[in-house]
Amino acid sequence: SSLFPDFYDRALAEVVAARAKAGVTQASLAKQLGRPQSFVAKYEAKERRLDVAEFVMIARLLGADPHKLLRSAEKA
Repeated sequence: SSLFPDFYDRALAEVVAARAKAGVTQASLAKQLGRPQSFVAKYEAKERRLDVAEFVMIARLLGADPHKLLRSAEKA
C-alpha cells in the first residue's frame, strides 16, 4: 500500500481524465501499450496500481504532460 493513497488516487484521476479528454478508449490505449483492455480497466478501477514508468508512458501516449498531471494532483 502507498504512504500517500490520496495523492495516488488524485494522480490516477488525472490520467483517467486525460484519457477521456483525448477521446481515447480503454481498448485503443491498451493496444498502444501492447496489453489487453483489462489492463487499463483494472488500473482505472483501482484493482491494480500503476508504477511511475507506466504513469509517465500512459500520460505521454495520451498526449498529456505527466509533470502537469502530477502537479495538478498535488494541488488538489
